[in-house]
Amino acid sequence: MSAAGNRLLFAWLEITGLCNEFCDHCYADSGPRGTHGTMAVQDWLNVIDQLADMGTVDVQFIGGEPTLYPSLPALIKHAHGRDLGIEVFSNMTHIRPELWDAFTEYGVKLATSYYSDSTEEHDQVTQLRGAHKKTRANVQKALALGIPLRGGVVAVRGGQRVQEAAQDLTTLGVGTVGGDRTRAFGRASNGAAPTIADLCGHCAHEKCAIGPTGDVWPCVLGRFLTMGNVLEMPISDIWGGAQMTDVAAEITAVHEGGVQSCTPPQFLPMCGPCGPCVPSVGHCDPREAESAATIAAPA
Repeated sequence: MSAAGNRLLFAWLEITGLCNEFCDHCYADSGPRGTHGTMAVQDWLNVIDQLADMGTVDVQFIGGEPTLYPSLPALIKHAHGRDLGIEVFSNMTHIRPELWDAFTEYGVKLATSYYSDSTEEHDQVTQLRGAHKKTRANVQKALALGIPLRGGVVAVRGGQRVQEAAQDLTTLGVGTVGGDRTRAFGRASNGAAPTIADLCGHCAHEKCAIGPTGDVWPCVLGRFLTMGNVLEMPISDIWGGAQMTDVAAEITAVHEGGVQSCTPPQFLPMCGPCGPCVPSVGHCDPREAESAATIAAPA
């Protein structure tokens, strides 16, 4: 895949594998025993510079739980200084005062997962007592501060109050509420090997993910498909390079040049399902939104 015809417009920056929650469906297999990996702060600053120099438009800091990364405010400030659009995907349970300051000062957008309007059910999913109360309170605080925030409701178990969860977010004032299903990656795979067929097919098209050890993946779910490592070479050499070309060819071979219907993960800020796209990615393929569409538009 030629880099000239496939600009890198968006990048997930997975700055940590540490998380204070331990959700059974976590695609990244993150949790309290996770680490910040081998990428130093300066390495992340270098990556941000390289992305900006390549014309990347948006980055999303993700984890793990990115708010547990001590230098997140510094990374946000640097990304803002390089004119990158910034979103932080957080469980919204652990936001320090200096992070609120950074969010408001540098125009950061937030995104969060929400599993139920029921405290008990939400906390059962996250396996963190008090998570629902903290997340809900911080959603309210973000909205009060005028910070743009979108919510995603992931259906992880039968009978889950997903519609009520979406309605609760809407009632709080969250303007964009998306939905997602459990995806067979990480802990949600129950030990099964990940496959390209489980990906949507948009991977490595205008987007990539960079993990805590510097590995570059076609997306956060495609972490079993390594395209290079930013500790070994610049992202500009990886993007469109030999390893990326091979990975893209594998994805194309499985998906036969097509892509699945538009039911992307709710941690993807560029679309939905059928939600507004960020300016850097102006294409969608909303042929079938499945049950997630219902979640995205609660009555």
